[in-house]
Amino acid sequence: MPELEMLVTWDQFVEICKPTPRSRLADIYGPLNHNLHVFGINTRPRVASFLGQVCHESGNMRFLREIWGPTPQQLRYEPGTSLARTLGNTEPGDGERFRGRGLIQITGRANYQSVSVALDYDFIADPVALEKPEFAVASACWFWSTRGLNEIADLNTEDAYRRITRRINGGLNGWADRLERWYRIQQILSEGDID
Repeated sequence: MPELEMLVTWDQFVEICKPTPRSRLADIYGPLNHNLHVFGINTRPRVASFLGQVCHESGNMRFLREIWGPTPQQLRYEPGTSLARTLGNTEPGDGERFRGRGLIQITGRANYQSVSVALDYDFIADPVALEKPEFAVASACWFWSTRGLNEIADLNTEDAYRRITRRINGGLNGWADRLERWYRIQQILSEGDID
């Protein structure tokens, strides 16, 4: 089988994720380029939109698990709330157990079940596995592709990027940071070979 083209070069990845240590990025870099191909995130607009979002969600690839307080918002993950029903959290402790994990912060029992089927691994039994770089990346790419975000990214407009943010975040939390990242990443990628 031929080696896949690197959609994001190492130097671009390091620049995009500053100031994250290179040792941390090294664990993510291979799975990232592999899964970008697998899930069709393979053009400059798609890659820039994806990386802008996941860099915001993960603090430049540093956080593969939601920091747990629990905050008032996180307490709503527990059964008995409308958010918990939406997330499929049915048992006491599900909020913390199925907290956001991976580059895009997969959250809730229902999403963990769906990604378990998609990636052929039991994340319900082993939720912490979503923190491993290979699963953190694959789950984010899976989430992205199953929400139709490649097609929205293809529009390559600020309005389209706003729509992507709403699908990932449910709102526009961190919008200014996400937008700044998107523009910056487009510039970095334009200096490489990706079309």
